[in-house]
Amino acid sequence: MTIELQNITKLYGEQKALDQVSLSINKGEITGLLGPNGAGKSTMMKIISCFLPPSSGEAKVYGFNVMDDPLKVKAKIGYLPEHNPLYPEMYVREYLHYVAGIYKMKDNIEERINEVVKLTGLQIEQNKKIGALSKGYRQRVGLAQSLIHDPEILILDEPTTGLDPNQLVEIRELIKSIGKEKTVLLSTHIMQEVEAICDRVVIINKGKIVADDETSKLSKLLGNTETIKIELDKSVKLADLKRISGVSNAIQINELSYEIIASGDQDIRKALFQWAVKSDIQILSMNKKDSNLEHVFQQLTKA
Repeated sequence: MTIELQNITKLYGEQKALDQVSLSINKGEITGLLGPNGAGKSTMMKIISCFLPPSSGEAKVYGFNVMDDPLKVKAKIGYLPEHNPLYPEMYVREYLHYVAGIYKMKDNIEERINEVVKLTGLQIEQNKKIGALSKGYRQRVGLAQSLIHDPEILILDEPTTGLDPNQLVEIRELIKSIGKEKTVLLSTHIMQEVEAICDRVVIINKGKIVADDETSKLSKLLGNTETIKIELDKSVKLADLKRISGVSNAIQINELSYEIIASGDQDIRKALFQWAVKSDIQILSMNKKDSNLEHVFQQLTKA
């Protein structure tokens, strides 16, 4: 195993950020770590990266304990935290030289910088100050610094936060490309991102792992649950929708659109029409929706 966690617990005072978490990640996997805010994702990543000690339990990277051999662990890991800690007054290549020095790289530094600049698409911007770069290119610099020492594992905490749609596609493709040769653990709130690039999904909620499976198989956790997307001519209360026979949950998408989740695999469309007529509400559209990762996430992490 490249990463192995055994019964990891992390306490902040009396608050339990992680609660007896056990997880193993194999070499060559791109694993997506999902969870609501405060679920413990960043804490887990910081423990693996030796930035935080666990309160109890054991974390190993390539067999090295994060508490006993932190330098050996860090040599194996490239880490991009959620808030990309760059020096805006430094030039891109200057910064990469600086990071290479931190890792005590001595041989072929210029050649390696050229490689990561090309890999991360920084050629055009490589001679600019970091402070003059767009958000997308700053993220590329962050990825470049995490790759400079050619680590075997990449840990990326919200790597696409704040990027525009074009930048999202570029960074996703970059991560997929990197994932062909390295083990990647990334956290994100974007479900489409996980479905597009991750081999495996781990969902964490309130400090506990509530799901762990291949991305393509995860939707089976809800069985044959049916989801109906409807658009109404007026806004309604979620509580009213949840009282309809056969409905297990309802989620409001916007002012007039809702997703209705059935109990089991029963067809609830007839019940929805009857409720609408009785309530003097018009259904403007109704579509059956296949179960996907977003629905799984909502069901597993709801209060």
